[in-house]
Amino acid sequence: MKLIHDLTHSLQDVVYTIVGVLITSFALMGFLVPNEFLDGGVTGVSLLLHDVFHFNLGLVIVLANIPFIIMGAYQVNRRFAFKTLACISFLAICLEFIPFHVVTEDLLLASVFGGFFLGLGIGLAMRGGCAIDGLEVLALYTLKRSSLTVSEIILGLNAIIFTIAAMYFGIDTSLYAMLTYFIATRTINYVIEGLEEYTGVTIISGLSQDIKEKLVLQLGRGITVYKGERGFMKHSFEVSQDCDIVFTIITRLEVRRLKNVVYEIDPKAFVFTHTIKEAAGGILKKHSGH
Repeated sequence: MKLIHDLTHSLQDVVYTIVGVLITSFALMGFLVPNEFLDGGVTGVSLLLHDVFHFNLGLVIVLANIPFIIMGAYQVNRRFAFKTLACISFLAICLEFIPFHVVTEDLLLASVFGGFFLGLGIGLAMRGGCAIDGLEVLALYTLKRSSLTVSEIILGLNAIIFTIAAMYFGIDTSLYAMLTYFIATRTINYVIEGLEEYTGVTIISGLSQDIKEKLVLQLGRGITVYKGERGFMKHSFEVSQDCDIVFTIITRLEVRRLKNVVYEIDPKAFVFTHTIKEAAGGILKKHSGH
């Protein structure tokens, strides 16, 4: 049974990776390259070198990512590095031998849809367990040697790329590159996290017992209860009372329903939510994706 499960997941990874690479190739050759557009990260550097020096794009992408693949073998693991090398090599082959047609020469459409398809392809490849762009590996490496966050490091490196683009190709191309990058990153987040991105919900109410019963028995959610105190208002700071603080994890699509259930019981309940980037175990609704 375990062998079948592992084979199924491995096959799913391969399908995600192949489809992701094909879509990435389509984004590059159908939108970005013909219009001399750039992106962020290693892909952006490769496009910049291709436009300035007319190097073979597929070869440049492979060579530019090799240092990050080696870095990934140490930062993540060797299996990840091997899968990433195979993924990027397959991308280079697709760019070289598949005759993609130019979809549009309208600059705004090329920027928007080029970014969308690029993000879709990269996101699917990431769901397959590999990376098409090595910039995040570099960010993780730098993170251990500085006080900056991963987002700040990536933003700083991309700022350099966009500045060079502005110097060589003009401010318009640089601004379009920023738009392409923004759309690509948002699409990647959507592909990775999906509609069912997990959300943590904390509920503080004097009617916590009724709320707990509704969450478990009506919504079928698992809950965790913290013991706390409520009160401590400005004009009655010395007045407080014990209460149960209820915490649960739901999908983003269920937030509205949960709030409706809570406010039907206690219209004055204090409810706040925050995004959960990763969750496993317990009583969680399974993602329909990988």
